[in-house]
Amino acid sequence: MSTIKVMVNGIPGNVARMVAGHILKDDRFEWIPYSLTGPEIQESESTVDNISVKLIQPDQRKSQIEKIKHTYGEFLSVDYTHPSAVNSNAEFYGLHGLPFVMGTTGGDRKKLEETVLSSAVAAVIAPNMAKQIVGFQAMMEYAADNFPDLFKDYSLEIKESHQRGKADTSGTAKAMVGYFNKLGVSFSADDIVRMRNPEDQKSQWGIPEQYLSGHGWHTYTLVSEDQTVRFEFTHNVNGREVYVQGTVDAILYLSEKVRAGAKGRMFTMIDVLQGA
Repeated sequence: MSTIKVMVNGIPGNVARMVAGHILKDDRFEWIPYSLTGPEIQESESTVDNISVKLIQPDQRKSQIEKIKHTYGEFLSVDYTHPSAVNSNAEFYGLHGLPFVMGTTGGDRKKLEETVLSSAVAAVIAPNMAKQIVGFQAMMEYAADNFPDLFKDYSLEIKESHQRGKADTSGTAKAMVGYFNKLGVSFSADDIVRMRNPEDQKSQWGIPEQYLSGHGWHTYTLVSEDQTVRFEFTHNVNGREVYVQGTVDAILYLSEKVRAGAKGRMFTMIDVLQGA
């Protein structure tokens, strides 16, 4: 089986760098040492495991991507950029025939789906690439579909904590709101309590100091109207390795779909888990 060529966008961001580093060491892949980056990045180059990677600014990407395609042939793109770039990047991938894995959260998600479905490329898109958390979400979706209003009249508190540099509210937390709404709880994504201050993260949450720069802690608390019943769901992730592992599985899955001729199709991490 030939290697899968992959370009990781979002370097020098931490997750993008970790994904690129993993791909670099994995014989199943060939890493393309270029990366789309944002206008706020001043450097023209970065490094991944001491290997130079050329950073491509938005005004350069059209000309550069054609050169990359000419040099490397067909390849998959992985996107861990910035929430503000989600929709424009997806449009770019579609216009230039680049199947992609989108791990970046934020943006207009409905427009994102429409962009893929109206394009000639396939994509795996998920607000969370951690397979175990995606499995938990699938269980919540099952409960929401099969036991509507199970928690009617319960109050809900959702708290999430991520590293200071995360610009938007957790996509996982926002997705969970929809499930709780189906379960009868009145709650809005605007009500999510978001923590980004390292000192509060240490003192209030007890997050280990070595993971303040990279973590994802979530707690969902349900309390009955008379305060006699309490349910709490928690998933805490320290570091980013779990997201890297899920991203690799998504790349492998998308590669198979592209080889089979998939175009204009959007897949989720549920599809990846099921191998559907």
